[in-house]
Amino acid sequence: MCLAVVAIDAHPSYALVLAANRDEFHRRPAAPAAWWTAEGSVPILAGRDLEQGGTWLGITRDGRWGFVTNVREPGRHDRRAPTRGALVPALVRNTRPALDAIASLITAAHAYNGFNLVGGDATSAAFGSNRGTATTSLGRGIHGVSNAGLDTPWPKLVRTKAALAAWAQGGIAGFDALWAALADRTPARDAELPETGIPHERERLLSAPFIVSNDYGTRCSTIVAIDRQGDVQFVERSFDAAGAPGGEARFRFQLDDASASSITRWSMPASSNTSPRATNP
Repeated sequence: MCLAVVAIDAHPSYALVLAANRDEFHRRPAAPAAWWTAEGSVPILAGRDLEQGGTWLGITRDGRWGFVTNVREPGRHDRRAPTRGALVPALVRNTRPALDAIASLITAAHAYNGFNLVGGDATSAAFGSNRGTATTSLGRGIHGVSNAGLDTPWPKLVRTKAALAAWAQGGIAGFDALWAALADRTPARDAELPETGIPHERERLLSAPFIVSNDYGTRCSTIVAIDRQGDVQFVERSFDAAGAPGGEARFRFQLDDASASSITRWSMPASSNTSPRATNP
């Protein structure tokens, strides 16, 4: 996963919305999203990396979700490092609060190549990385991560967060605007490009939210939404090397009563100068 934005308690109808693009080499085999288990463990709804196992984004039936992104570190890649795809299953199957679960995984992650790990449930979320600052809770609002730290203002992330914020503030029910934001192939202007140590042309290519090239690009886009009644929608759209649609996996399920009952209801602000708030049922 190389671009992901999250809306936490920011939409009248949805407690949580996650919109993400997975960028990867086209030669690396992967299976589309489906329910699967490993060694009798908790089932997870996720795509699957068929080269080393694991996944980039997933959710369980009780609404525990997570995703991982790589940290861009030219010249600092260890081919012998364990797969970062194992982190998401470990996170979503952990029963502790997300902040504690992520902190524990980060503590044991010295051997991994650089990563960001984000996860939570319908009402809370946390961020951690084995490169940089301490694990932190994510408050109500819009958050995002690409291949740098949390909310690092790379143009692609700024653009996609703005689209998610506008969608949430408008109280829009459908996801067309989010799919359009994920499908944006416009590269950043040269003056806006970050300097991450890769060649300039590559920097420009990777600056678009949706990447198209012969060897590397956006393999799938995913939207996960949990509404305030505990209904979960999970949609994954796959793409080929030319950026053409390659299929869609669509799932819908209901959280168990305990998980659904913890979701807050939306309350409109008392005035235009007051931020919207959520109240317990």
